[in-house]
Amino acid sequence: MDLKSTLLVTGGSACSFKLLNTIVRFLPTPEPAHKKAWKWRNIITSLVHSSLTGAWAVLWLVAVSTGYFINDFLDLALNQSIRQSWEVLLHHSTVISCFSLAVKSRLYLGLAVVSLLMEINSVFLHIRQLLLLSGQKNRPGTEITAPHPSVTYSVTSWLNLGTFLVFRVCTTGWMIHWLATHSELVPRYVLMMGTVGLSLISTMNMVLCYRLLRADILTSTDNTGKNH
Repeated sequence: MDLKSTLLVTGGSACSFKLLNTIVRFLPTPEPAHKKAWKWRNIITSLVHSSLTGAWAVLWLVAVSTGYFINDFLDLALNQSIRQSWEVLLHHSTVISCFSLAVKSRLYLGLAVVSLLMEINSVFLHIRQLLLLSGQKNRPGTEITAPHPSVTYSVTSWLNLGTFLVFRVCTTGWMIHWLATHSELVPRYVLMMGTVGLSLISTMNMVLCYRLLRADILTSTDNTGKNH
């Protein structure tokens, strides 16, 4: 695709995801998620993007994903305070900058596509968030036992942690290795952008991993111990 077509795809993608977000507004929302209806719509939109990214060609995929991140950035900026969303906004700004460079220059597209392997983990991350928003995390307790995580939530949680290790940690590690071994072959501004971007993503991944382990593993272990 030429640059004009690429920009049209990116813009069309942003508008399409915004349209999807609007359509979801008119669909039934679980009662527990009514207080955060916008977040329910946002995660549904994110889930659709994560589910679709593995099926499209290289440049098209990167352009469409850039459009998604632009839409999600605006959605978060309009519906959440900066204090609540600054981490995701920083992540999206980094991705949009790097993807825009790849789309505009037609270079590093392979690296951009490899980075989208992280979206495989995002599928389970978004499903987990939807289960939390819809109040489907726990099975009801009894007079004797406290509520326990539902089978659906437990399976999703373990798949989320497993794909996090494979598709986030390993992918980020490979990208860091690639950038380090090709540092003398890429322009300095690309090296700086890649170094800063991967440093931010790596830091965010570590923080996210800690939060997931604390919420889904450490808390569950503590509760099990207390029940016994």
